[in-house]
Amino acid sequence: MWWRDAVVYQIYPRSFQDSDGDGIGDLRGIAQRLDHLVYLGVDAFWLSPIYPSPLADFGYDVSDYTNVDPVFGSLEDLDTLVRAAHERGLRILLDLVPSHTSIEHPWFREHLDWYIWSPVDGPPNNWRSAFGGSAWSRDERSGRWYLHTFYPEQPDLDWRNPEVVAAMQDVVRFWLGRGVDGFRVDALTAIVKDAELRDDLPATGMFALPSTGEFGELEHIYSSNRPEAVEALAALREAAGDALLIGEVYLGTAEYARWLEHLDLVFAFELLFAPWKAEALRAAIAPAAELGRVAWVLSNHDFDRLATRLGEANVRAAAELLLTLPGAAFIYQGDEIGLPNGPGSDPQFDRHGRDRLRHPMQWDASRTGGFTTGEPWLQPIDAEKRNVEAQRADPGSLLNHYRRLIQSRRELGSHFRLLDSPPGTLCYERNGHVVTIEAG
Repeated sequence: MWWRDAVVYQIYPRSFQDSDGDGIGDLRGIAQRLDHLVYLGVDAFWLSPIYPSPLADFGYDVSDYTNVDPVFGSLEDLDTLVRAAHERGLRILLDLVPSHTSIEHPWFREHLDWYIWSPVDGPPNNWRSAFGGSAWSRDERSGRWYLHTFYPEQPDLDWRNPEVVAAMQDVVRFWLGRGVDGFRVDALTAIVKDAELRDDLPATGMFALPSTGEFGELEHIYSSNRPEAVEALAALREAAGDALLIGEVYLGTAEYARWLEHLDLVFAFELLFAPWKAEALRAAIAPAAELGRVAWVLSNHDFDRLATRLGEANVRAAAELLLTLPGAAFIYQGDEIGLPNGPGSDPQFDRHGRDRLRHPMQWDASRTGGFTTGEPWLQPIDAEKRNVEAQRADPGSLLNHYRRLIQSRRELGSHFRLLDSPPGTLCYERNGHVVTIEAG
């Protein structure tokens, strides 16, 4: 399978390249910059959501699953991008958001039984939203209370309803019919809930990943991570056929095996959150490498950028780690030139405060970094200091370091063995090559 050791580049469409001067990135802009991905040597790219959305959660509140938001272009622009990618040997993945829709999706009015409703006048349990507060809100039109794992503008779909299953299968088939090669599947642990809507239990403090605020006070055994989710995944696999399905399964590695019954890959989140300490990295890598079929990732659109989280002194070593581990690896746009978190916006666009992770790509040293001929929706961070144009011309740059690592990883094969090493170092062997990472 092509994805087993693929390098996939995550594109945040609003911030990659603007083609029409409105300050917002779009599909035509992405097509204009595909040669950057060819230069880098990646195998595929993943587009964060491009669907119509009122932007309560910046695209993860979908109001039409089978169209393109006009701010990004049209279905024809998507078709053109797919063709251009395939001509260059690149595969394209879309973001699939199956657990919830926008409250402005027509389904929420036309198919009330496709959503999860309280059987009483008020919240029926103690479930909490991932963004804080109760996971239940009152629909002013009907007077009933609906479930939302995320914002109130994102009502949860009822995957126990076979009509929901069929509708989402149709979505998958629609995009595969337009030539996409697979999907990153969002928020999978939330796809199915307890049929009896039982209260979640108090948190034990044993959860393997960060879980903060009110959401972190509960053990989400009924509102999330249900055994029945495997049936939902089976339905997605039936529709997807051989297309790639990679899951955002926000759990520890020990819980991934059953999700991989129908997914091809899951993200190895324990590595993303591991401190830059050799023993912590070893503890995160060992079980994931043994499991296999994980995608290594060190940053994305939701969490601190690599250069900020680990420090600029460690970005080269982090690239070496990411791109010499066995299996698939995901690079977030801008990490290859060392982009740190930016200042974001005031007032902020994303109400969860993630603007600082989503500043535009910096292509050259101009005022807008070559991202747009207009006024960018977020300002560049430091285009005069770091940009693609300058780093392509510098053989010793971070960009060219990424490029060499991607080229050389093809020689590493599938063999992987962690080795004993001095304190402050992580050492492993790949097909006769020994990799040593300093992380103290």
